Amino acid sequence: MKREYDVIVVGTGVSGCFTALHLSSNLRILLITKEKLEESDSFLAQGGICVLKEKDDFSSFFEDTLKAGHYENNKKSVEVMINSSQDIIRELIDYGVDFNSKDGKLLFTREGAHSKERILYHEDITGEEITSKLLAQVKRRENIEIVEKTSMLDIINNNNNCEGIVVKDSNEKIFNIYSKMVVLATGGIGGIFENSTNFPHLTGDSLGIALKHDIKIKDISYIQIHPTTLYSEKKGRRFLISESVRGEGALLYNQKYERFTDELQPRDVVTKAILEQMKKDGGKSVWLDMRPIMKKGIDIKERFPNIVKRCLEEGYDPEKECIPVVPAQHYFMGGIEVDLKSSTSMKNLYAVGETSCNGVHGANRLASNSLLESLVFSERAALDINERLLKEEFYQHSIDEKVESRELSFEELKEELFIAIEKDKRMKESRNGFSN
Repeated sequence: MKREYDVIVVGTGVSGCFTALHLSSNLRILLITKEKLEESDSFLAQGGICVLKEKDDFSSFFEDTLKAGHYENNKKSVEVMINSSQDIIRELIDYGVDFNSKDGKLLFTREGAHSKERILYHEDITGEEITSKLLAQVKRRENIEIVEKTSMLDIINNNNNCEGIVVKDSNEKIFNIYSKMVVLATGGIGGIFENSTNFPHLTGDSLGIALKHDIKIKDISYIQIHPTTLYSEKKGRRFLISESVRGEGALLYNQKYERFTDELQPRDVVTKAILEQMKKDGGKSVWLDMRPIMKKGIDIKERFPNIVKRCLEEGYDPEKECIPVVPAQHYFMGGIEVDLKSSTSMKNLYAVGETSCNGVHGANRLASNSLLESLVFSERAALDINERLLKEEFYQHSIDEKVESRELSFEELKEELFIAIEKDKRMKESRNGFSN
């Protein structure tokens, strides 16, 4: 690594990669990740990515997103996302992303809270397909330097101007890296929860830094629980059973194998129904039956190969029996507050993807909007950076300058985030007239 770049991007999921790919090719770009390149939640996304199929679907897509988000969404952000979706999909296809198709036509599926089929997918590993193709493109760019096993400990703050980051490399060495712009794409906060579908190293590092520097944050108590993860007695990350499984016709049963809810309601509604049923049953899970999908003539081993494989590894054969599922933390709708160009309240600092909050998701994310939102607003961040770097002058640093930065322990970071989450929760309860 050098000690100075034009742009530093922290994170190698779809938002980090898409930002880097849309930055001008004459810029010196550093792309770092805390672990390995492929260990981002983008890789884990199963279901798919939403797209506006035709103009007539705009109102329906818009309303579905707002309804799922309890009408707390930023309507302008939602509008931008939907109207940008077709261009994003065309670009992904140009990058080699292989969405499922038949006879030359793209196939669409439906998930919970969607009124129509508008979700493109690649088997049941859409996130891996998109992220891997974007990473392949990033690796071809000579102006992008990629470094793994490197953690961001802090940002360099000069009177509310971001001038770089403080990092710890794989050899435990701590030093400053300066840049004209910094983009935070560090993912969600699942690592601070006992049960989560996220990688455990995604612990909200950028949020901790934002709190330290009084960078505006938004809606950080809006944390989505996914209704269906594969129940296991084993410790570690929970395996997601994609919402598209229910979208294709899978049904939920209680311990007596009785159906107890509408499986295609928004995630928070289904989660609540499952938790209430588990309490009634006195059990640790409920049952998910994938066999109704087979009755529709769909081969679940072909449609959901990785889900079926994982179920078999856990001792369940979804072609012959129900599988146990339980809710787990999944997605973070809040984050560092950004505008429509993904700019934060600190100059020269941007945030994209799950790290950021532009208000698209409101209080609850609509299924398969996450990949689309990340891509749309990452591109907008990059284009704004390109334009600003052409017009503005930036301070030239000496690499010998020092920045005092103490690395927070995991327990300290976790405590800070839970305090902030609880504060935001109480503020919202007070605003809405509730009290504990």
